[in-house]
Amino acid sequence: MRIVSYSVDDERDYGFMVSKTEFVPRSFVEGVIGLSIPRDVKMLLPDDELKGLIDAAIAGVDVERISIYSVHLDPPIPDPGKIICLGLNYVDLADELGVEPPNGFPITLKPNTAMTGPFDPIVKPKIVQQLDYEGELAVVIGRRCKNIGEDEALSCVFGYMVLNDVSARDIQFGDGQWTRGKGFDSFAPMGPYLVSADEVGDPNDLKIVTRVNKEVRQKSSTSKMIHGVSSIVSQLSTNMTLEPGDIIATGTPAGVGYAMKPEPKFLKAGDIIEVWIERIGLIRNEVVEE
Repeated sequence: MRIVSYSVDDERDYGFMVSKTEFVPRSFVEGVIGLSIPRDVKMLLPDDELKGLIDAAIAGVDVERISIYSVHLDPPIPDPGKIICLGLNYVDLADELGVEPPNGFPITLKPNTAMTGPFDPIVKPKIVQQLDYEGELAVVIGRRCKNIGEDEALSCVFGYMVLNDVSARDIQFGDGQWTRGKGFDSFAPMGPYLVSADEVGDPNDLKIVTRVNKEVRQKSSTSKMIHGVSSIVSQLSTNMTLEPGDIIATGTPAGVGYAMKPEPKFLKAGDIIEVWIERIGLIRNEVVEE
């Protein structure tokens, strides 16, 4: 299942992808299965029976299809309870920075107001001089869990999407407030779809590429994560209750702008950043001045 959230004339809804460029709206599928589908996508995620009926309806019935190019694509989960971002979770990034991989991982919480769609602009605030990108695999929680073991952790995951953990390095490192440096509006583009775990397969073996103006900056694999998805979910669940729709950005690989040699390469207005993850998709965002 691939879930897409969209808006038309400021009316938001979601649907289910049936090809690379077409989806079936939630309301159309309701008519086929004869059951109400929650308007809040978070309520659908833990309902395995309803998801099964939707999958069968999409596969077995010729229903109306809509092109993604005729609507505005929104973040797949428009109002998550939490957006949790991990720091320093790739071996190649630790090598690039010349530091020892940590035993644990630092976390930052991004506000929901940082969210933006997969093809929306990234707004560079006037006070920010060192704007940077971080291409990341995002995990979306499917059912409520607390103190979950690693052997059960993946059963709590609904699926995955692409996320760019945009960061203002001068703010992040200037006063040490990572949340402030990563929490500006539009600093969390994500999407293009929410892809269910069964379609993705092993989340710890996915190619990930970030390009800036078509120049490859990050080229790695989630196999280089220090903590894999099951470990991340398990560890976070000991600290906080994870709920359906919560988003976990799992860290970024080597190639971030501030670590480039001989000097950093920060983003400027007009730059176009693309983040692609194997079996999930691509997001593309242009930097604009505030």
